[in-house]
Amino acid sequence: MSTSAPAPHLDVATPERVALTLPVAGIGYRCLAWLVDASLLFAVWVALYFIVTLLLADVLGALQALSGVGQTLLALGLFATQWLYWTLAEVFFHGQTVGKRVLGIRVVRVDGSPVGVFESAVRNICRVLDFLPVLYATGCITMLLTRQHRRLGDLLAGTVLVREEAINLDAYTTPAAERPAPNAAERPLSTEEVELVLAFLSRARNLEPEVRKRLGTRLVDRVGAHLSDAERAAVLRSADATETFLRVRARAGH
Repeated sequence: MSTSAPAPHLDVATPERVALTLPVAGIGYRCLAWLVDASLLFAVWVALYFIVTLLLADVLGALQALSGVGQTLLALGLFATQWLYWTLAEVFFHGQTVGKRVLGIRVVRVDGSPVGVFESAVRNICRVLDFLPVLYATGCITMLLTRQHRRLGDLLAGTVLVREEAINLDAYTTPAAERPAPNAAERPLSTEEVELVLAFLSRARNLEPEVRKRLGTRLVDRVGAHLSDAERAAVLRSADATETFLRVRARAGH
């Protein structure tokens, strides 16, 4: 009996020396995300065209009247619009454009850390090469030939697209009615609790602020039952304080 090949994934080592596995986004996810982003850009261009028609009676005639240099600059401007959209969105929205957010994927570095300006700028300017000769043919071939479905831009920028996975705290949390009374003394964490805390810490900076705070609070309640009300308030005063406490607890329990 033949065994199926393991799904593509990205192995990440946390500072606590615990390995995490992030599922890689395949070509289907990436194509659908691109279609969403391309449709959004097309809608913006159409809207701009109609605005220009209100100012110019013959838009097509004006375009045809442009010199060769003018037409070249116009084409470069259209590309710059796309490049800025993808780059700025990935940098300011933690590796996600609108399309990536809809599909639940994001760009990260090959070590699992958030993508930076340089990496995003490189991978997106290389879309020109990935698009050749037409319809992202080069990019699709590269994705099919690489283990982590990376297009040429990803290979040059050192990035990879991963799928987001929700952290299900309820799977590790005993219902309130069944929870034992909290101990006065600090107790060691179970292996499952350590893994849960580390999984949260590895993704915390990429979460929405409200989600980050809510999950952090639930984890503090889970692993910090020994805290007094004043200590709990101090731990929850900020995201950094919460995650520092969780990191210390995970190291103590690891």
